[in-house]
Amino acid sequence: MPPVLDHDIYAADRPGDLSPVVRHFPPLVYVPNTESDRVDVIDPKTFKVIEHFPVGREPQHVTPSWDLKTLWVLNDLGDSITRIDPSTGKELNTIAVDDPYNMYYTPDGKFAIVVAERRRRLDFRDANTMQLVHSLHVQCRGVDHMDFSANGRYLIASCEFSGEMIKVDVAQQKLLGRLKLGSRKHNAPQDVKLSPDGRIFYVADMAANGLHLIDGERFKKIGFIPTGRGTHGLYTSRDSRYLYISNRGEGSISLLDFNARRVVEKWKLPGGGSPDMGGVSADGKVLWLSGRYDSEVYAIDTQDGHLLARIPVGNGPHGLCVYPQPGRYSLGHTGILR
Repeated sequence: MPPVLDHDIYAADRPGDLSPVVRHFPPLVYVPNTESDRVDVIDPKTFKVIEHFPVGREPQHVTPSWDLKTLWVLNDLGDSITRIDPSTGKELNTIAVDDPYNMYYTPDGKFAIVVAERRRRLDFRDANTMQLVHSLHVQCRGVDHMDFSANGRYLIASCEFSGEMIKVDVAQQKLLGRLKLGSRKHNAPQDVKLSPDGRIFYVADMAANGLHLIDGERFKKIGFIPTGRGTHGLYTSRDSRYLYISNRGEGSISLLDFNARRVVEKWKLPGGGSPDMGGVSADGKVLWLSGRYDSEVYAIDTQDGHLLARIPVGNGPHGLCVYPQPGRYSLGHTGILR
């Protein structure tokens, strides 16, 4: 994998630090609507939907490819993925892929890892052809989100419906261990994010209403931080100081200070909402989140948390992608760039 630039794994993600590959792509926000089976495209300058196009059944996330040249719409129940050309913002062809709830990339760029949630598998596919190379049956129920260690040797993934985490050897594509987070009824892990120093994995838990802290090397839970009802999505600020945490059940966003390992602020959406998945603008000034149960997208000022816009979209908006973003390569999801 490309080496980490310094002690901060997000050092390549600074405001406006765009790769030559994406520098001339139009800035757009791509919103997959799970119930409308379409993608809405938002102009971030006007906060308006400027285009939409149909895709396969139940699109869950829009994922940047490792080489940054392609965006993939993951049509979960349609068993397909739709290619978007980010240089034009237009959809291209659709490829048959089994159960693509989510998708990531190995840090060396060789494989796309399709998270086949209902099949209980991680499918390692050739990153260029999307042909299946190896299926890893993970046993746990509801595998859905993950992040990679700083050296890229292993990943840690959440299993929402069985309330546990799994650890996978990336090179050997084998399961290394399972970690129960507590009672299954009281844990529903969601998004996973590695701290800038590469030491701690933060795991959002929608049922426990906060973050589990996981030591990845020892694969051990070392703490828990309450954040808000329905803790769901995790996004790093462009200066690596804060973790933005969407609390879907109460319409708020918590800010965790990475150095202090504590929540230092909470922003509440006026009139409520259901903030879910999203990303940060290239300049770091706007946090974009889908409103999962309200058919809307939120644009939030990262300076003080005030709502810039509430944009109507299709039904069931989920893993929206802000693109282009700073970084050298993509590890997948809605934009984990390093």
